[in-house]
Amino acid sequence: DRYKILTYKDKDLREAVALQEAKAKDRIKALGNPAKKEIYLHFMNEVKMVGHKDDTGKYVKGIEDDIPNSQYNRPEHQNAVVSDIIDNWARLSLNSKFHAIFATSSIPEAIEYYRLLKDTSQAKNLNLKITALFDPNIDNGGNVEFKEDGLVEIIEDYNKRYEQEFSLKNFAKFKKDIASRLAHKKPYTNIQRILDKQIDLLIVVDQMLTGFDSKWINTLYLDKKLKYEAIIQAFSRTNRLFGTDKPFGTIRYYRYPNSMERNINDAVKLYSGDKPLELFVDRLEGNLNKLNRIYADISELFMNAGIANFETLPADISEQGTFAKLFKNFSERLDASKIQGFKWSQLKYEFKDPEPKRIVKIDLDESICISLVQRYKELARCSGEGLGGGFDVPFEIDSYITEIDTGRIDHDFMNSRFDKYRKTLNNGDPREIEATLNELHKTFASMTQEEQKFANIFIHDIQSGNVKIEANKTFKEYITEYQTREKNEQILSIVENFGIGEAKLRKLMSLNINIQNINDFGRFDDLKNGVDKLKAKEYFEKLEQATLPQFKVNMKIDEFLRNILIVN
Repeated sequence: DRYKILTYKDKDLREAVALQEAKAKDRIKALGNPAKKEIYLHFMNEVKMVGHKDDTGKYVKGIEDDIPNSQYNRPEHQNAVVSDIIDNWARLSLNSKFHAIFATSSIPEAIEYYRLLKDTSQAKNLNLKITALFDPNIDNGGNVEFKEDGLVEIIEDYNKRYEQEFSLKNFAKFKKDIASRLAHKKPYTNIQRILDKQIDLLIVVDQMLTGFDSKWINTLYLDKKLKYEAIIQAFSRTNRLFGTDKPFGTIRYYRYPNSMERNINDAVKLYSGDKPLELFVDRLEGNLNKLNRIYADISELFMNAGIANFETLPADISEQGTFAKLFKNFSERLDASKIQGFKWSQLKYEFKDPEPKRIVKIDLDESICISLVQRYKELARCSGEGLGGGFDVPFEIDSYITEIDTGRIDHDFMNSRFDKYRKTLNNGDPREIEATLNELHKTFASMTQEEQKFANIFIHDIQSGNVKIEANKTFKEYITEYQTREKNEQILSIVENFGIGEAKLRKLMSLNINIQNINDFGRFDDLKNGVDKLKAKEYFEKLEQATLPQFKVNMKIDEFLRNILIVN
């Protein structure tokens, strides 16, 4: 269950934003001026509490987008959060049978909440067993002295309560002790029988929100704004089922509550297809088996299209649509598996519960997965979001997947294959050279189509003796060098043939331009206006070997520059 807790009334926040936008001190002054009245009423009656995308895909701001984060650092908000936790503690924890995590937005806030909860619970004779955990090496928005004083206080309180001797010097052991108590693991396997030795509430910033797993945690309090994967990972801390007393976990969130509600709905839809129970409760074993089955279908699709190593997309639109659907399902299963403990560093898993024992081996590794992500990102071009857009396609593109960073992965592996190939060139054994080159070629699929083009040109230059390999230069550096060289040649050619200013063209080519933002601030129109029409006419007429009317030249200028600027 998840609950949106309003520490401020929506109508009060709406009016505060409306007055701010209208530049009026109060309602009377806002309504007394026609210009201010129009702005004030627009925010009071028309603007939604949360931002959303309109029909064109443009983000439209909501009321909560104009609320500063400092609004939630005020005593009114923090006291309301603490009261909600204290007042509902016995009911949600089943009289402290279960434990809870409280995630805050910064280290200073974690320390403030620690002191406030400690004092409030003592004042109400609840005496909750509270501690806090955050990275002692990070200065997260507060002065170092405040953080260190808070840490010392937290550790000293912990030592006194649990008869320990932790300090900042052995902070890692302090963290491990907290994790063991919360999970009821050695040396606290039977701690449920000794309430005084348990931890009721752990306050964190980012620690323990990913990876940590305990069936004894049933509630997550959130005073921070999360999105997508962070939401699912945090929520998963509470979703290990535990008998009739814990059929599900409980989430209560306070900061930007309406925006968080939207983010939660988006995350659940993205990761589970609106089936959150299937995402959280389904066993890792089931998700891994489904991963293998979907991967087998993807492999068959590319094999039937005659594509080795997933190097390019199938040319057929219907096959692209099938791949889009398959990979979206694959990505959802992969994210669910990661939340449940799957790691690319371990491709073989053993399951014993229920008997008999089963082994699940993943049929692909991370480099193959990244190649598939790269192909999926290229589908954006075919769906009207990049080059070649503007026509209907039988599939939708998931923007979350297209934003996955593939550049950071596989470069080390690719460079290791290149080093191996470079060494075999010195040996002179044709069979060994061919074998290592084939290994290197298999890594190309993790790159974009443009990068693959230059990788192949580079390999051809090596084979023809046109390039001498330098010992300390990586494969990726060579590709970047080739790309830069061609880009410079391309820019100089455009400047010469179109009369465009080189600095202006370079600046635009360095930006992440797509079909939607190409003319932001009139920058594309400005570039076209700088074209020497006579030079451009001469260029296109020579290219097509025909006389062209000026309107056709203008169309060709527009098309040519768009194709140059829009990111593949």
